[in-house]
Amino acid sequence: MTTRTPEATVHILSSTVAEVHVGTDVEELVAADSRALRDRVVEEIRLLAASAGEPARATLVEGSSRWPLIVHPDGTFAENLESAPPAAPAGEPTMSEPAVSEPAVPVAPAFAAEAPPAATPTVMPTRSTASSVRDHSKPTVQDLLESRDRGDRPRATEGWQGAVRRATGGLVSPAPGRAEQSRLDREQRVQRRLDAPRTIVVLNPKGGAHKTTSTLLLAATFGTLRGGATLAWDNNETRGTLGWRAQNAPHHRTAVDLLEELERFADPDGSGLATLDTYVRTQVDARFDVLASDEDAAASSTIDAAAFDRLHALLRRYYRLMIIDTGNNMRASNWIASVAAADQLVIVSTVREDTAASAAWLLDGLREKGFGEKVDRAVTVLTAPSAKADRRLESRLTRHFEQVTSGVVIAPFDPSLVDGGPIDFDSLSPATRDAWLTVAATVADRL
Repeated sequence: MTTRTPEATVHILSSTVAEVHVGTDVEELVAADSRALRDRVVEEIRLLAASAGEPARATLVEGSSRWPLIVHPDGTFAENLESAPPAAPAGEPTMSEPAVSEPAVPVAPAFAAEAPPAATPTVMPTRSTASSVRDHSKPTVQDLLESRDRGDRPRATEGWQGAVRRATGGLVSPAPGRAEQSRLDREQRVQRRLDAPRTIVVLNPKGGAHKTTSTLLLAATFGTLRGGATLAWDNNETRGTLGWRAQNAPHHRTAVDLLEELERFADPDGSGLATLDTYVRTQVDARFDVLASDEDAAASSTIDAAAFDRLHALLRRYYRLMIIDTGNNMRASNWIASVAAADQLVIVSTVREDTAASAAWLLDGLREKGFGEKVDRAVTVLTAPSAKADRRLESRLTRHFEQVTSGVVIAPFDPSLVDGGPIDFDSLSPATRDAWLTVAATVADRL
């Protein structure tokens, strides 16, 4: 027997805070502004849809106003007008509509323009043809959420500006300082809405280039700021170390196990997000999942291009962002398949001659394989291999990669990343966090 997706009620408490009620569960959502809050709300409802394998319905509530919303498992969404009451004659308000001088016509919010793909049934209005035409003179829920932005002013929480605001109880509230405003701006860039799932591929064919660490730090930054639906995926054809460097999980299943049981996800009744949880390793504090590569030393199975494509097609149903850690073999079919599927390439290298030369050789090879356009849009991350930075080499490498990719970001050395064990994200230095926020914002600009 199919269980109907529970309907959510979203109470909008302010331009940056909302509560999502599903049954007895309540989830508080906090965002930088109303647009980011909207994205967080849609993502929470999308998770319900993905878990049930069918569109999820929600009701947005602010004060006495209510709006229906429907979100599909792939993240597309629109106002659900199926349950809208019939239009009342002029002057006759309905139970759910305020008294107005003419019939109030519910209209889809502006962001509903992102229509579901052709394979997904589009929700159509049940009103007459005359009343189904959108009345652009009437405000929508999007207009309501964005209207407060015009009067919103960021509140300083750091530096002397934050100290003054706290000391005066908010009576004196300076604008954020330059550093804090920069952070807020980058967070907003990371939180920008995506119109479809996106795949980011982290590359360097040399071992020890910081690929796995970069994948985890990028996933943690996106997951923390975007509220989940982010996957870090180890696409080594045999064995990689992403699973080892992730936080512990109650199981040891890998991409190979998921591949062997893909038929479970063909049945809508048994293919919810909870089923996928038995194959991925949830990083609770950083709000992302990890799909590890094969960890069986005696195994002979490998992931090839066909296997990668099958896994990628499945995982796109559940994740808005997939960040893929790759192996060192550029000739492996699954390595090539991941590059072909990439929406964004991230080239990583330590500030060393050998690692940087490997990255430069990689870019030359990708151009020869026909991926020149992706190389042009790629982002390069250069990480310091020790506490004593080689500024001269760093400057030379930066100049080179700025000419062959679209941007270069420098990440500092962090002693908490040296031991090769599971990454403790809470122990990262402020400089490391800030650098990876810049990396994530730079990547998000190109998605």
